[in-house]
Formats: sequence, C-alpha cells, structure tokens
Amino acid sequence: MTGMFESNLLKTFLAVVETRHFTAAGRQLGLSQSTISQHIRRLELASGRQLLARDTHAVALTADGNVMAGFAREIVGASQRAADHFADTAPRGRVRFGVSEDLALTRLPEILRNFTAANPLLSLELSVGLTSMLYQKLDAGRLDLVFAKRRADDDRGELVKTERLVWMAHREFAVNPGAPAPLVLYPSSSITSALAVEALNRAGRAWFVSCSSETLSGLRAATLAGLGVTAQSRLLLQHSDLAEAPAEANLPEVGEVEFVVLGRSARLQGASAALAEVVLEHGPQLWSRP
Repeated sequence: MTGMFESNLLKTFLAVVETRHFTAAGRQLGLSQSTISQHIRRLELASGRQLLARDTHAVALTADGNVMAGFAREIVGASQRAADHFADTAPRGRVRFGVSEDLALTRLPEILRNFTAANPLLSLELSVGLTSMLYQKLDAGRLDLVFAKRRADDDRGELVKTERLVWMAHREFAVNPGAPAPLVLYPSSSITSALAVEALNRAGRAWFVSCSSETLSGLRAATLAGLGVTAQSRLLLQHSDLAEAPAEANLPEVGEVEFVVLGRSARLQGASAALAEVVLEHGPQLWSRP
C-alpha cells in the first residue's frame, strides 16, 4: 500500500491533472511520455482503481481520480512543507542575550524587535545588568551572547563602539570645584566607577561617595535628585534631565570604554552568530539621538 503514496508518482499524477495531457505533463516535469505513463500505471495499480480516462486527444479524471487528486495535493503539499522546514537556514532556537543597563535604555529594543520579526523561529532570553555580572554568566555558560563594555583585562569580543565617558549631573546641580566631588557610584565592581575613581585619584581631586546603588536606574535617580555627579556613557543623557558637568566643575577626563559583542567562543554559530551580526551592524546607531 505504501507505493500509492510515493511522492514522485503523486507529483506526476498532479501534473497530468493540471495539463490534461501526458506529453505536456512530461515537459513540465522534464520526463519522457513513457515515464509519465509508467508512473500513472503504478499509481493505479497501487490504488486498485482507474484514475484517468484516456482517449487520443485528452485525459479526464474518473470519480476515483478526483478523490486521488485531493489526497495527492495534501500529501505533496505536506511533503514540500516538511522539506522547506528542514532545509530552512534561518536561525532557530533560543539565544540567552545579556545587555548592560545603559544599552537597554536606548533604542536597542527596536533593533531586537526587528530582528525577532525577521527570524520568527528564534526566541530571546534577555538579561540586563552590570557588565561584570554579564561576564560571569557568560563564562558560567548561562548566557550565549553579551553586548556590554569590554573589561580592561579581557580582549574578547568584536568592537561595536568606542566612547569617552563623561561626568554628568542634574542640569541645576552645581559642582563646587574647590570641594570634594560628591560621587554617585556602584558599590560593587564596575568599569565606569573604577575609571571615575582612578581619574580623580590621578588628578589629586578629593571625593566622597554621596550615594550608591546596585543598579543604573538607581544611580540615575540619585543623580537626578541632585545628590552628586556620576561618570557614565553619553547614552544616559538621551532620555533624562541629566547634563554633562561643566568645565568649571574641574573634574578630570574619565577615559574611554569599548562596547563589544562577545559569545562563549570566538567563533559564533547559528542564532548567536545571526544576532551578533545585527548588533555589529546596527549597534553604533544607538549613540545617535532619536
């Protein structure tokens, strides 16, 4: 019984149904007329029914032929859909994607939305947090891809953007150039906090921690409240009343950071590679104001 469902026989049968002629069906499939006839005979033998009524000019469907045509379309269509699915090279599966907080406040969601819309077979598991935490998760195998600042002791990753960090405060906050600088910092290890403290120490400028928070949203809230100054990426200036501290504040240059995209191995594959490619192409746009 399985012979009646052979895909090549059903395709030949449907070509004859469409063209109503063996020769025309042969031209459509690139087969000889004798091969077409042989396929139809095999299908009729397997089904035990006459499927086509033939004369010297045309071919007509019998009642059983009409029924077979419906089955054939379903079977051939399902077979083709299965072949398309497993031959599809579009990325699929899940990507555990880690992003630093300052990047999450930008138009990154727009990039991710466009990426997932173009890759409906892929799902994202998003983690947002401090760069140090993201690296720990990546190295522990709990993330597949990270878009964050590059650590000073780590040369992994592909460069997306190099940026000079800036001091920022509420627009109405006045920094006394002769007094210790009131700092809003992360209490734990942070690339930006470390650079800020190192810059002040090198310049001989006194400082004290006026407020600390484990999250960037907490630092932003404290700075907006006028509790002090913080050194951050310019990304934080895009959606708030924060402004760069004026030159009169006598705060030293903080230095540059590199934003990179990196995976668990140097050679990315599959969905992780596809997402990394999108980040490399569109990531620099995040520093443009909307």
